[in-house]
Amino acid sequence: MQEIVDCIMNDGDVERSRRAPTHVRSPFLEIASPPPVPSGIDQLEVTPSPRLVKTHLPYELVPNSFWQQKCKTIYVARNAKDNAVSYYFFDLMNKTQPHPGTWEEYLPKYIRGDVPWGSWFDHVLGWWNAREKHNILYVFYEDMKEDPKREIRKVMRFLGKALPEDVVEKVYQHTSFNAMKENPMANYSSIPSNVIDQSVSPFMRKGEVSDWINHFSEAQNKMFDAEYQKRMAGSTLKFRCKI
Repeated sequence: MQEIVDCIMNDGDVERSRRAPTHVRSPFLEIASPPPVPSGIDQLEVTPSPRLVKTHLPYELVPNSFWQQKCKTIYVARNAKDNAVSYYFFDLMNKTQPHPGTWEEYLPKYIRGDVPWGSWFDHVLGWWNAREKHNILYVFYEDMKEDPKREIRKVMRFLGKALPEDVVEKVYQHTSFNAMKENPMANYSSIPSNVIDQSVSPFMRKGEVSDWINHFSEAQNKMFDAEYQKRMAGSTLKFRCKI
């Protein structure tokens, strides 16, 4: 999504999106990585407006200034099972966090919310419930995989851009998983290995829907479904674990 938004903000000029790595073009608000990677705040202070800002913060922790300034916010939500698997492999290679242990050890912690940025349930519900209070576009990862061009057009409309179909095609090609995996400005290969070690697991790993099937045991799936039904009861927020 960061790459899509950067392309759209530059009127579909995909070459301009190669000007710097993602973490420079879209500073990570709350990140404070070891040197030489600067903090998100330090980067944002020297980034001219209009700025593209990345955050993983729960809605409740987003600075009030975002809402006071009527910032446009795009929230990307992914189904919990695929998110858990993706998060596990990310934490395996993320040297700024403790080792996650085995998958069997990690999944209960994930369900409880004992992971960085907290509970998936609280996170997705918090943003879902706030989406009509502020200028928030709520996007589903599964929708992006199902019909990328449709979602690119949706983001364009949200950002007030009316770009032609040939630009939509260029943005689509530039932001495909395979293209980004080979793009050094998007695949985080510029981040030193003492921060994220891609020899353990690539940052751009699979980019698929339903990879959870390859990792959840029958017992784990049953446990997860029971907790999911309890935590999501009464909400209109619905996810797809398959497309």
